[in-house]
Formats: sequence, structure tokens, C-alpha cells
Amino acid sequence: MKKILISLFVLLFCLTTVSQGQNLLSGKYSKEELSKILIPHDKWVPFPRIDDREGWAKADQQMMKAYLKTAEGYLKYEWPTIPATKSLLFERTGDRDEYQGISFKKREVLGTLLLAEIYENKGRFLDQIIDGVWSICEESFWGVPAHLPKTKELSGLIDVRKPFVELFSAETSTFLAWVDYYLGDKLDAVSPQIRQRIYDETNKRIFTPLMTQPHGFMAAGKDGRRPNNWNPWICSNWLNAVLLLEKDDNKRTEAVAKILHVLDQFLNPYPQDGGCDEGPGYWNAAGASLFDNLARLNLATHDAFSYVFQDEKIRNMGRFIYRTQISPLYFVNFADASPKPGMSANMIYRYGKAIGDEQMMRFGAWYRTPAEGTIGRSMYFRNFFALFIQKEFQSAPQGLPLPAETWLPDIQVMVARDKAGSTDGFFLAAKGGNNDESHNHNDIGNFVVYYNGLPVLIDVGSGTYTRKTFSDKRYDIWSNCSDYHNLPTINGKNQLPGAQYKAEKVSFRSAKGFAGLSLDIAPSYPAEAGIAAWTRDIRLNRGKNVQWDESIQLKEAKSITLHLMTACSAEVVKPGELVLHSDNGSGAQLSFVLHYNPRQMEATLEKMKLDQMEDKGVRRNWGDNICRISFKVLNPKTKDHFSMMLQLQK
Repeated sequence: MKKILISLFVLLFCLTTVSQGQNLLSGKYSKEELSKILIPHDKWVPFPRIDDREGWAKADQQMMKAYLKTAEGYLKYEWPTIPATKSLLFERTGDRDEYQGISFKKREVLGTLLLAEIYENKGRFLDQIIDGVWSICEESFWGVPAHLPKTKELSGLIDVRKPFVELFSAETSTFLAWVDYYLGDKLDAVSPQIRQRIYDETNKRIFTPLMTQPHGFMAAGKDGRRPNNWNPWICSNWLNAVLLLEKDDNKRTEAVAKILHVLDQFLNPYPQDGGCDEGPGYWNAAGASLFDNLARLNLATHDAFSYVFQDEKIRNMGRFIYRTQISPLYFVNFADASPKPGMSANMIYRYGKAIGDEQMMRFGAWYRTPAEGTIGRSMYFRNFFALFIQKEFQSAPQGLPLPAETWLPDIQVMVARDKAGSTDGFFLAAKGGNNDESHNHNDIGNFVVYYNGLPVLIDVGSGTYTRKTFSDKRYDIWSNCSDYHNLPTINGKNQLPGAQYKAEKVSFRSAKGFAGLSLDIAPSYPAEAGIAAWTRDIRLNRGKNVQWDESIQLKEAKSITLHLMTACSAEVVKPGELVLHSDNGSGAQLSFVLHYNPRQMEATLEKMKLDQMEDKGVRRNWGDNICRISFKVLNPKTKDHFSMMLQLQK
């Protein structure tokens, strides 16, 4: 009996331990406890009110003056309507930029005008702000047509009777909520209808749909795919708006409780290693957006959620951004992530401080820039946090951690460089994973190589988003397909999308002189490819070269072609040696020799024609010199071994 009781106790303890790892946010406080720790609406002052001039004197004056200067250029801004035909462009041509350009600019102008009015507090910008609020409230849709459901019923236009919430409608509520918070009394002095409309439109378009209707971002999909960056990004704006606008404290508590639950649907299945499978380019809206929620929750509860920053997963989520850095400009860009993402320096510093990570703080401080008077397109609330940390931030130590190596076992991504703390020499990143990751490309086994922080072998990444990008034609876009990554085409077959197409036997190895990844990429190809096993071994031999080996077993061997992508100029100087020339931008050129066995394979070069709508973004990232190098195996065998090596030309 005693043994049974002990076993039950151990089982209960284990279950309790597991549950503590889950529902980190929603599991801490009951709804009743939450109602007690939330600061009531009429007493909550997240940042100084506009008439608290002593409080605003503590804000960074250089930043405020820069906002003022920018806002003065908007005093005669004509608030545009957005014609229905702009929305229809997405259906008609695939273009999303014309509509978004108008919509995003209106919100940028409104947010800048608000900051200028806060700084000056003379009413000079008030009428323009009122016009902006009214113009935005009169829009049929606060979001963008690219996010409308692809149904015949809609055909590119919102059904105004059925509002739903996507990224930019949620963002819009944030802009309006801060206008209400700072200028409420001044707006009421003009007409009570302005604030009333802000609340009514936000309640109708944001609060009510989110509290009464299921939205795809709130939980895993029917296919089991976990929520992506939409979850914390939308929640950060929902939380912002409801805390500022909802005067009914019961409704406010109900909304915050639901937000905590929704955030846990993002956090619970998130990899323990903190890896963002969407890449560093999306971290700003994924792990960083989760931090935005936590920062706001602590402001609204006297730091009742500060315990979260002791959780190792939360800490790893922050560290991901510097662990996947290549050089000051470049970051690992698997899937749709940009190779050159912008860094939200102030937010990164604050995240690092919250988790007690001095490397992350120095990393954030490294990216600080002079006050430019720009508010950014998204995450408007970050501007207010930034205004009040500048005295500390501007004097904080700077530095790039540039770890010697990182292995993220949950998302199966490795990063290694020749020298810790330096961009000198070779850099290698490689991935396993599966082909159903968020913003997926068919890229299992792909790798990138940089030297002195500059690209040699690249992941092309995504181009400009169009109608195709998130449709059933996604893999008609060449840059999403495995044969335009550093991967093989086997018996005429390339990798396919789907969670079942994945890496197996994944192993990261590291020693003093090397770091590498070994994996079987066979399961990422269809059965028709006839692959029994394809073991790819990629390694950085520190101070020497990057080498990769392919050990293959095929059921049949009709054709094999190995592909490499580069933004360098390339030439075959002789059989077995291909030279890549890299220009560092200053006119100095580095050259690299790619060695291969000319008795096994023949190399051909193909300059990519960047003439599609999606290719605008490709040109922006890499210029117009992308080349695909294809190595055709001359006599395919069912069992074979290939080896290639890249080194600096002496």
C-alpha cells in the first residue's frame, strides 16, 4: 500500500511539474486573482499623461524633436480614401503593395502626429489627428486584402457585416487607442463623437470578434500545425487596445484572461531551445512580440508577470536573435526570412535586460541609431518604451556576441564560425527540420556559407509577397523550391511540402577544429525519387574550409544533379575547380575555389532571370547576380559518394 501511495505521489508530482511547464501565462492566476492584480482602467498610467510635463521631460528630447520635425511635414497631409479597386488588385494582378502603401502610410502619419502633439502640447496637430482618426474609422477594412479569406463570396473585398481580425486591423486599434489615451479630453472638447467612434469601431472590429469568434491564429490548426507569429503579434495589439480603451473592468479582465490563454497556445508548443522556425527575420514579430505582451502585462499589474523571465524557454526565445547572426548586416535566412532584417534595438535591449542577458543587451545597444523621427510600420507601442530608456540605453556597452557555434536541436538548425566573437573567416549554417514549418520552403538539408560576414553560398529566401505566396501556387515560385536551394534533384524529383517530408538521423557534432551537421534527407523527397538513403554531412573545418559529403543509396539511378546558389560571380576555371568571386562593396575582391570530382560530375552555370513580380524582393536582397550552379552526375549509380570542398583562393 505504501509503495502504491508513493507511486501515486510521484505521478502527481510529475504531472504537476509538466503542467507548470505548460500554460505559463494563463495557469498562474485565476480570473478572480487576475481581476485583483490588473490595475483598474481609470488608475492605469502606463506612461505620463500629456499634461504631465514633468513626466514627459524625462522622455528623450532628441527623439521627440525628431518626431516633431517629421510631423511638421504632415501638417498638410491629405488623408486619402482607399478605393475598392485597390483592394481588388490583389485578386486581379496579385499586387498587394498599392493598397498596403496607402494604408500603412496613413497609420504612420497618425502615429507621428500624435508624438509631435504630445511633445508640443499646443493643439497645433490636433485637427490633423482628428481627420486621421475619422478617415481610418471610415475605412471599410482595417486590414489588408492579402489577408482576406480566398472565397468567391468576398472576391477581394471585405464583407463589412462580418468583421474579423488579422495583423493590420489589430495594429490599427493600437494607433487609435494611444490617440484616445493621450488626447481624450482634448478630443471631447472638440466633440465627444470622436472618442465614441474610436471605441465603437474598435469594439465592433476587434474586441467583439476576438471574444466571440474563433480565429485561426488562436490555436493549432486542424492539421496540428502550431500557431505562428500572428498569435503574439495580434495579441500584443489586442492587449494594448483593450487595456487602454475598455473602461468596463470586468470586460477588460475577461479579455486579458482570454489573451493569456491564446498566448499559451503559441508558447506551449514552442521549441524549448527558443528556435524560431520562421527565421530571425520573423523573430521581431514572434518571440519579440511575445515579449511585447509580457512587458505590457507587467506594466498593467505591478510586475505580476515578471516570473516569466526566469523560464528557460522565454530566455532562449530572446537569445535566438543573436545566436543566428552571421554579421552586422546578415542573419541566417532559411524559409521566408530576410537575410537582412532590421533590428528593433531598443526592444532587444529591454528583452535582454528582462532576462538578465548582458550579451543580448550589448547586442541591442550595438544597433542603436541616432533619432530619425520614424516610428516604424508596426509595434507602435515600442516607441513609448524607447522614449523612456534612452538615458540608460545610450550609455550601455555595445557588442556583438557572435558565438562560435549554436545548435538548436528542436528546430534542427546549426550555426558555426571560424572564430568566436568575430566575423573573420568562414561561417556555416545548416538545417534539418520538416517541410511544413511556418513560411516553409522545401529546404531540408540546405546550408549557407559566408566569409568575413559576406555571402558566398546563399539561401535566396523569399521575394516580394504576392497572391501566389500564400496560395496553392506557393511552390510555383522558384525560390521556394528545393532545386533552387543548395540541394540535389534526384531522379528528376525535388522535395515536396508537408510535415511528412523531413530529415532523419540528424546529428550535430562539434570539436575544437570543426563543427558539422549530418542528416538523412531521403524522407524529404517523394517515394518516386527512389531513395533508400541520402546522408548529407556538412562541416566547417575551422581556419581551413567548408566541406560536404553525400553518401547515397538509390533504388534506381536515372539522374542526379546537385545544385548550389550564389550571389557571387562564378566561373569554371578547369574541370574540378569552380571559382566564386565576391565583391565586399569596397572594390576589394575575394575569390573562393569550389573543388569537385570532374570524373563524377559536370558543372553548368545559370544566371537567374529576375523578371517576375516576386523577384523584386530577391533583387533588393541580393542584387541582380544570382547564379545557380548545377553539378550533373555523369554516370549515376545506386550506391555512391560525392564530396565537395570550398576554400579561400590563395
